[in-house]
Amino acid sequence: MYGPFQTAKRALRGGAALALALLLCAAMPAGASAVTADGTGQAASARMLVPVGHTVGIKLFARGVMVVKAPESGTPAEDCGLQSGDIIVKCGGVSVTSTEQFQALLQENGETATDLQVRREGESVTLSVSPEQNQEGAYCIGAWIRDSMAGIGTMTYYDPDSGAFGALGHGITDTDTALLMPFASGSILPSTVKAVKKGAVGDAGELRGDFDLSRDLGDLSANTASGIFGTLDPGEFTERLGEPMPVAAAAEVHAGPATILSNVEGDSVEEYDIEILQVVENSTDGRDLVISVTDPELLSATGGIVQGMSGSPILQDGKFAGAVTHVLLNDPSKGYGILMETMLDAAE
Repeated sequence: MYGPFQTAKRALRGGAALALALLLCAAMPAGASAVTADGTGQAASARMLVPVGHTVGIKLFARGVMVVKAPESGTPAEDCGLQSGDIIVKCGGVSVTSTEQFQALLQENGETATDLQVRREGESVTLSVSPEQNQEGAYCIGAWIRDSMAGIGTMTYYDPDSGAFGALGHGITDTDTALLMPFASGSILPSTVKAVKKGAVGDAGELRGDFDLSRDLGDLSANTASGIFGTLDPGEFTERLGEPMPVAAAAEVHAGPATILSNVEGDSVEEYDIEILQVVENSTDGRDLVISVTDPELLSATGGIVQGMSGSPILQDGKFAGAVTHVLLNDPSKGYGILMETMLDAAE
C-alpha cells in the first residue's frame, strides 16, 4: 500500500525509487486579492475536456541523477564542489541514466579523477571528482543521489479528441530539495484508494492506495510547475470516463459555491461541495484559487484536503474551472487551486 510520501520500490527500476509528494502544503498568505481577468481566455473556454478526479499511480524517471543532500565535509563530492540540487548528467563524458549506471561508471574509473557535467540552476557546470574506496572496496564520491520517484495523485482532465491528460496541478518535486524533478520518462498506472489518513492542524493527511503494476494507463511527456502531462492509452479506463464539459475562462471563475471531483474511497469518484473564497490576482505559482471544503461527507472522511487529492477537478457554473493543488497546514479544510487556463497553458 502506497501513499504520496511512501516508497514504491517495486514500481521503479533497480529498487532506486523514493517517495513522491503529490500534494504540497502551504501557509495562507496575507492580502490575497480578488478576481481579475487575465486576457480574453477565448482559447481555453472553447475547449471541451472530461473532468476525471480518479487517483492514478505515477512513476517518473529523472534525466540524470539529482544530488539530494549537501555532501558531507571531507568527501570527494564536497571537495569537487557538488551541491544539493545539482543534477549529474554526464560522468567521464558518458550520459548518466540511473543511480546504478552512475555507480558502475565510478567503478570503471576507479580513483582516476573524472569530469562530472552538472546542471545547476539552468547552467552547465563541469567539476572534477576523485572517487575514494569505501570499506567494501567500492569507489564512491559521498553524495546522496536520486533518479526516480513514485506515488499517488489525481488525474485532472482527459481530452477525448487527442488522448492527452493532465494531473496534479503542480509539478513533481524532490522530497529533499523541493526542486522540480528533471524529466526523462514516466507513466501512470491504475490505482485504488485503500485508506485515508485524515488531515489535522499542522499535520497533512493523505490518501493511501495500491498500484496495479501489471499495466500502464499511459505515458508521461512533461513535468512542469503547473502539472504533469501525457497521453492515455484507449481502453477500459478511458471508456469509464464521463462526458466533456467546457473549460471556464479565467474571467468566468469567481468567489462562490463550486464542487470538486475526488476519489477518496475504493474506485469511485464522487462530487463534493466547496467554496471558492478568492481568485488571486496575478498569481505566479499556480495558487490561483483559495478554496474551502464545505461538504460534510468529505470533511468526515478526510478532514478536508489531503495529499493525493491534488489534481481533483474544480467545477463551477457548469464549467471546468480548475484543480486542487495545495492544502493549508494550519487549516486542512482549506487550500489552493490552479485555474484550468493556467494548467492548459503549461500543457501547451
